[in-house]
Amino acid sequence: MTDIEWKTSDGLVPYEDALAFMEARAAAIALGDADECVWLLEHPPLYTAGTSADSTDLVDPDRFPVYDAGRGGQYTYHGPGQRVAYFMIDLSKRGKDLRKFIYDLEDVIIETLAAFQVKGERRDGRVGVWVDRGAGREDKVAAIGVRVKKWVSFHGIAINVEPDLTHFTGIVPCGITQHGVTSLVDLGIPVTLDDVDVVIREKVAEIFS
Repeated sequence: MTDIEWKTSDGLVPYEDALAFMEARAAAIALGDADECVWLLEHPPLYTAGTSADSTDLVDPDRFPVYDAGRGGQYTYHGPGQRVAYFMIDLSKRGKDLRKFIYDLEDVIIETLAAFQVKGERRDGRVGVWVDRGAGREDKVAAIGVRVKKWVSFHGIAINVEPDLTHFTGIVPCGITQHGVTSLVDLGIPVTLDDVDVVIREKVAEIFS
């Protein structure tokens, strides 16, 4: 991962700007004209619709802007206090194995959470990373959604650090009604986005090396 560029944006990045950057960067990577890139950012409050989104899962369509993301998955919320990490990675250099790439992204999340003594887990049939709250309750703490074009990925992961969790009520997150959503701060872990960024960089270096 020595040739990867890391971008960190202060403030809130408009979703349209992020999409335009990812599209252009992914195309340049595919042509061999740019290095791979991981971009750490926050968005203003918004909902995104993946390619499998069901319109009935958009519970409150007038609450925030809604964007067609073009990635896999269903509806997702993005907003302040959530660390979004967009991965523009050349999978042609990594065996063209999309399943392994997604597994590695899950590992980045799980290992990042573990650094803060939070046990994140995969669940069969459910996208993202989950936390067992006990008494049969499970909450989602991080989302994953990727798109691949010419074997270059874009979009990525979103870890809930300290977002306003009420904003998730405007959608059925990822089409799942029987479980909730949580964050590191909601779990009693007083961390900042900067704290999380340090660990994400370490885990990406370990997992993708």
